[in-house]
This record gives sequence, C-alpha cells and structure tokens, in this order.
Amino acid sequence: MHIFITGGTGLIGSAVIAELIANDHTASILARSDASAERAAQLGAEAIRGDLSSADVLRSGADAADGVIHLAFRNDFSSPAALTASVEEEASAIDTLGRSLIGTDKPFVMVAGTPAVPGKVATEADPLPTDGPVGGRSVAVTRALQLADQGVRTSAIRLPRTVHADGEGGFSGLLANFAQESGICGYPGDGTQRWPAVHAQDAAALFRLALESAEGGTSWHAVADEGVRVIDIAEVLGRRLGLPSGTVPEESFGPLGPVFAADQPASSQHTRSALGWTPTRPGLLDDLENLSR
Repeated sequence: MHIFITGGTGLIGSAVIAELIANDHTASILARSDASAERAAQLGAEAIRGDLSSADVLRSGADAADGVIHLAFRNDFSSPAALTASVEEEASAIDTLGRSLIGTDKPFVMVAGTPAVPGKVATEADPLPTDGPVGGRSVAVTRALQLADQGVRTSAIRLPRTVHADGEGGFSGLLANFAQESGICGYPGDGTQRWPAVHAQDAAALFRLALESAEGGTSWHAVADEGVRVIDIAEVLGRRLGLPSGTVPEESFGPLGPVFAADQPASSQHTRSALGWTPTRPGLLDDLENLSR
C-alpha cells in the first residue's frame, strides 16, 4: 500500500516510515518545511508540502493514497492559548482527512493517548477522556472513529505519555527539558504516579499492524511498560543530566501540570492477543540510560 502520513519526520513518524518500507509499503509525507522535505527523502518517502492547516493538500494526499496515518501535532505548550490552538488545528485536520475517505474502505489510523482511569489500569475498552487541556484531541479522534459506519476503516493507536528511543522523547523528554531549564529534575507530588511507555520502534510495528488488519472503529494500546513510577524516571534523568531530583509544584509544568501529576497505568493485553503485537525493544528506564545531553 501507498500511505499518506502526517507527522512523518518526528521520532514516531520516522520509525513508522522505516517499518512500512521494511514491509513493502511506500509513503508520502506532509512536509511543512524544506528540512522536513529533506528528511522525507532521507527516509525513502515522498514529500508533499503543506501543514495541518492546508486542507486542500490533506484531501489530495488522502485521495492519492491507499491509506492514511495521522501523527502530526503542533507541540506548542508555551501557554494554555497556544495549546488550545494546537488542539483545534489538529481536530480540523482529522475531520478533513476523515471526510476525504468516506466510502473508500481505506484505513485511517490515528494517534491518541492512553486514558488515565482512576483506581485501575486503563484498557482498550475505556473511553478517551474529553476534559482537561488536551481533551479536544480525544473528541476529534472519537468522532473520526465513528466514520467506520461510513466506509472508512478507522482505528486509533493510543500511545502512552512516553514514546522513547535512545533516551529521548515523550513526557520523560519533557521532564528532561524542564530539568535543564530549572536546574532540578522535578516531578509533581510524591512521584509514585505511574506512566506507561513504549519504544518508538515497537509503536511503529503496531501502527503497521493496525493499518493492515484492524477493523474499523477500533482502539489499540501501544503499551510496553504498563506503568513506570515518575520518581524512578526522574532519578535516572537526574543522574544522566548531573542534576538533583525531587518534588516541585504542579504549576511548574504549566498547562501540562495536571497530566504530569496523574497516575495513568495502562494495559495492552487485548492489543497483543488480537493483533499479535509483541514489543521487543528496551523498556523506558533501560533506554533512558542512553540519554547523552
């Protein structure tokens, strides 16, 4: 299949393209800059210039492809207003892509996040939360999943808060960034809240499996580590960065504070049994030992 991908040059997207090409698929990538276009060529994919606001480009990319994978998100966490704008931009892009695929039976694989469910480990059957600073992302994905009734083979890959490779990426990467800015590898609360995690290459394998075989309207968990304590993440990061670790106010993390503070373990048991997905790459704490900032 030839696949149109948004967000194809980032940590996850690069792994997805490599996985697709290794399994006899081809890809075209939405590229919003010369650097992205150059990166697409390096990955062995075609570049299509545009961004998430380029509705005509999104429609033509989807029309020309055998399937679509949506990964792009403008990661602007500088203020609540900036984050809201990023969420709204993505929602519009998802709606555009979904409408373009109605009646085609093409696969449309979207990215979502594993939910935090109070008092239990989240499963694929749990609904996505629609409140909080990024709740609008869940609203858009849930709406698009319903297009399965209109001839779109929609599926959502729910990624954990940390998708990592070589010690970089995800919320652990954001913790490292905050640590370098503040001089302390901090975390909200007592640090016993748990974050699920997955290596980018394992996540990429699940995107391919969903593209090839997932039924419409389904959700899947790309979870390798069910829940790693944030205090343990911070201690490894602090040691690698040469900084102390400890608790800091939730407000230190801006609009992401409530997300950082949440206990959010998640299971992938159903995904593994139904799609035959088996993560094989290093877990988060082992991978963080590769951090070399």
